[in-house]
Amino acid sequence: MQTTWKGTISFGLVSIPVHLYSATQEHDVPLHQVHAKDGGRVRMKRYCEREEKEVPYAEIAKGYESPDGRTVTLSDDDLADLPLPSKKIIDVLAFVDATEIDPLMFSKAYYVGVADKAAAKPYALLRDALVESGQIAVTKIALRTRESPAVLRVHDGTLVLQTCIWPDEVRPAAGIAPEEDVAVRPQELKMARSLMDTLSEDFDLSQLHDDYQQALQQVITARLEGVELPHEEEPGEAPDNVIDLMEALRSSLRQAKGGRAPATPAAAEPVDEQPAAEEPAPRKRAAAKKAATANKAATAKKTAAAGKAAGTGKAAPAKKTTTRKSAAPRKAS
Repeated sequence: MQTTWKGTISFGLVSIPVHLYSATQEHDVPLHQVHAKDGGRVRMKRYCEREEKEVPYAEIAKGYESPDGRTVTLSDDDLADLPLPSKKIIDVLAFVDATEIDPLMFSKAYYVGVADKAAAKPYALLRDALVESGQIAVTKIALRTRESPAVLRVHDGTLVLQTCIWPDEVRPAAGIAPEEDVAVRPQELKMARSLMDTLSEDFDLSQLHDDYQQALQQVITARLEGVELPHEEEPGEAPDNVIDLMEALRSSLRQAKGGRAPATPAAAEPVDEQPAAEEPAPRKRAAAKKAATANKAATAKKTAAAGKAAGTGKAAPAKKTTTRKSAAPRKAS
């Protein structure tokens, strides 16, 4: 691991020679600016507006433009004379509880390693004292040309230096949250806590990954190989018109537990209207059954009449024979 800083932790009269190593690394896919027409690389050049020409890096200096338009140039000698008490020193100022430092102030993290074997014991002493007390050390450090506050804490048995921004660099949050009084019912709060517990079950932070970077890499690979770009279904938009908060919480809880939640929040409890929709069907069946019974009775009556006519020696009218097959349609007469 490459060393990014060398210096000393000043802990009272105890000095601990240490090295700093970057504790994090970003895995962004490096993209360059190119000419869309032909893919030619576009590079930024150091161009002097007054002389209208490119200047070498050796002739570059720092400058400041005042509000009235005046510009002053600062040389390396001007910056070298600035007082930096924390230069090459991690100056321990105090020890506080971790809750006293707002996470908004945290910036970049560095692993702290010993510079030589002689620093091992004081290093372990500071580390174990922080673990036993449950506190963190508030320090100041100058990295490059910028001095900043920092904290020393323990992570996996290793000291970590976490640089911070200055307290006055944290913007106030006034006017961001709703200013009116919003009443939250106890049952809503209970449902929200239940949802929180369900979502937290078996959660493993290490399983999180950057879906965007993976998809971007797939697109780049497809372009390089000349194949069709991968297409994935776009996720549905979250509803922005939550009418019933309790129903939205219930749906979220069912979904978190593996159930099937409604696609959109409901304004009230769902009502099952299926029985009412099916009610006319039995009435139709009853009417059809009644009509069939009446047809059978009429047919039986006409058959009996035909038999009686045959017993008396009278010939039954021919129409009666054909009428038996169409008895149901003639019921209306």
